[in-house]
Amino acid sequence: MSQTVTGGRIEDWFQGQGWDVFPFQQTAWEGYRAGKSGLVHAPTGFGKTFAAMGGPAQEGLEEQLAGKAATGLRVLWITPLKALANDTGDALQHFFSGIDLPWTVAVRHGDISSRDKARLRKQLPNVLITTPESLSLMLSYADVRKSFRQLRCIVCDEWHELMGSKRGVQTELGISRLKGLVPDVRVWGLSATIGNLDDALRTLVGPNHRDAIIVRGDHQKEIRVVTLLPDDIEGFPWAGHLGIRLVHAVVEQIRHARSTLVFTNTRSQAELWYQSLSKAAPDLAASIEIHHGSVDRDRRLAIEQAIDEGEVKAVVCTSSLDLGVDYSPVEQVVQVGSPKGIARLTQRAGRSGHQPGVPSVIYGVPTNALEILEFAAARSALGRGEIEPRISLKNSLDVLLQHVITVALSGDVTEAQLRDEILSTAAFNELNPLDWTWVLGFAKGEVGALTAYPEYRKVCVSESGALAGSGQSLARMHRMSIGTITGDSEIVVRYQKGGSLGMIEEGFISRLNPGDVFNFAGKRLELIRFRQMTAYVKNARRAAGVTPSWAGGRSPLSSELADAVAREIQSWSTEGAQSDELRRLSPLLTQQQERSLLPGSRWLLTESCHYRSTWNLFAYPFAGRLVNEGLAALVAFRLSKITPLTLKTTINDYGFSIQSAKEFEVDESLVRQLFSVENLQVDLLDCMNSAELARRQFREIARVAGLVFQGYPGQPKSARNIQMSSGLLYDTFARYDTDNRLLLQAERELLDRQLEHTRLLSTLQRINEMPFHVVATEKITPFAFPLWAESLFDQVSSESWSDRVARIAAREGATS
Repeated sequence: MSQTVTGGRIEDWFQGQGWDVFPFQQTAWEGYRAGKSGLVHAPTGFGKTFAAMGGPAQEGLEEQLAGKAATGLRVLWITPLKALANDTGDALQHFFSGIDLPWTVAVRHGDISSRDKARLRKQLPNVLITTPESLSLMLSYADVRKSFRQLRCIVCDEWHELMGSKRGVQTELGISRLKGLVPDVRVWGLSATIGNLDDALRTLVGPNHRDAIIVRGDHQKEIRVVTLLPDDIEGFPWAGHLGIRLVHAVVEQIRHARSTLVFTNTRSQAELWYQSLSKAAPDLAASIEIHHGSVDRDRRLAIEQAIDEGEVKAVVCTSSLDLGVDYSPVEQVVQVGSPKGIARLTQRAGRSGHQPGVPSVIYGVPTNALEILEFAAARSALGRGEIEPRISLKNSLDVLLQHVITVALSGDVTEAQLRDEILSTAAFNELNPLDWTWVLGFAKGEVGALTAYPEYRKVCVSESGALAGSGQSLARMHRMSIGTITGDSEIVVRYQKGGSLGMIEEGFISRLNPGDVFNFAGKRLELIRFRQMTAYVKNARRAAGVTPSWAGGRSPLSSELADAVAREIQSWSTEGAQSDELRRLSPLLTQQQERSLLPGSRWLLTESCHYRSTWNLFAYPFAGRLVNEGLAALVAFRLSKITPLTLKTTINDYGFSIQSAKEFEVDESLVRQLFSVENLQVDLLDCMNSAELARRQFREIARVAGLVFQGYPGQPKSARNIQMSSGLLYDTFARYDTDNRLLLQAERELLDRQLEHTRLLSTLQRINEMPFHVVATEKITPFAFPLWAESLFDQVSSESWSDRVARIAAREGATS
């Protein structure tokens, strides 16, 4: 009876909002009430948040009817982005108020004040919204069992954003610790864009969780993908990533809607587009904002509120607004540049029409001719229901080492208990016992080359037999270093007489001199001085200025989208132009056919061309930038072993080129030899500067594992200092501790993550199963031209890159 009453109260609230309770939401509530864990997969805007919270809310209402007051933390809500926390908290508080459930909600992450953190240390709310890093920090305190004893449910929002990353592994380990503290806790994940749901569920709840369920929202969200096309393909760029040629078309699109999000793929691109839109539409400049992860937090929050209240016309943004934002005023989304993945396009499209029954509209802005293909391919892939899978990480020992130290600080678990918890996760269920013994020994300072240094003895065993921290100083340093996000050190950009503008990477600002002008946070700034990790600036009067670039700016094309592009080309060759994009690209594709062959998925096309005293080999595996980078290095290495040559490689998402000043003959026999799968790993490591790459990979691992302290708040160590410290450790382990598991992990991650060894092997196997076509061409072909244009960047010239490309294109009869 009580469940009917409580469920009716929730359904009444839904009706009051003008909503229906969807069957998938009801299924999730029933699954939770039956004691099950699960994964909810439904389109953006269909109420996944309430699908996850409905079951716990029904429990709370039943307790209320029975006269029991809600005490302690009931629901822990884990979100991948701090920006999502406030939005989620507001939505849940509105829900609880509407159903008369007196539950409290609070947010806990690194950006909240020290006062709020201290308050939450004393008393937790009924629902706490936090990040993986803040969860780990909470698990490090001695009162951890008391804090979580009332916990009933863990919700992982936007699970696809965590899965497949070290933050996902950190979350898995955090959940395993909570299960050790509260064995009956239920775990629920939410996602709108993931292709391998069974793997996602297994990773979330653990491989031994037998009765977990997948709840699918059967409603199909209509996503309209419209590509803004150039009037004349002959005058459209063949290479580049800015897309400014279409800025006026974007301005017109913005004028026609109440509110628009203009997504870019990088922060530097966002800065350039913000400036370009403001210049192209001066009358709209005051109502256009910029939002990305480096902009000051208070400014970001103000912009988000302005979006929600419909007070801005457009916001130029990056992935900082990708997830979970429920901004009903947003009528349309613009994507500048290829989304590089089907899931990303779906996620960003869902920021518009963020409610059931309302279509999501996204306008694609190609930045070069071949990106027109990518938008057409993405729309076709969406129609087929294709979406990229997320591959979970295995045996990330740096994250495990951090977790062992974190949990030991609480003094609440024995070695055996912690081992069982860790083995229950998908990330470590196949952990080698010798690796576990090494991790524990390393944390205690008992194994390896660092046993003589007290600062590396971070864990000990207390008299009660539980793991414990080795001292307050080490505990404080460890808590300040918790997390798996690594990158260049960031410094504050601040007005000389005013507030903060945000954070910028040290590597960029260190290259500037006082008086230099740069664009940041939508403003043109002049550097005054750089002191104690702070750049003091003033507004610049000069128009010229450079735009910072941030690490991780190159997004590779996903395998699924690359396959979809190849299918679009094949479709054009067999069925003709079936879309506006293909009709506009027909002259380009026809020219490719006339000069060579169309690349695609049915054969490997390689082209050889002698041009301007250089011999060129172009190949089109359609494997994405990262795999093509490995293939280019591999093929060039093997070619140089056959005959002495000095070679230069250039890559993009479709293929790669190899240039030489010395002539070499290319035929099918040679190409098959160059693309052979034999001796792949040996040749791959030989052709790359593997020692230096492994050293760089180890730098990240050392920071996650806590071997390198990044500094105290307000006094971070410089990137150079961290690089030197990690480099010294790498050299020490390489010379005196070759069995060091973190060193071995760096080599493994080099192959798996940087060199994409697994995907590269599968690509070579696929290539060797198809016909090879080797075509000698007299001119550079349309698909080869972007690679050729990219190679000009490395040449010393007083002529601009765009002018050189235009001049060469005109001479070759190609698009400029």
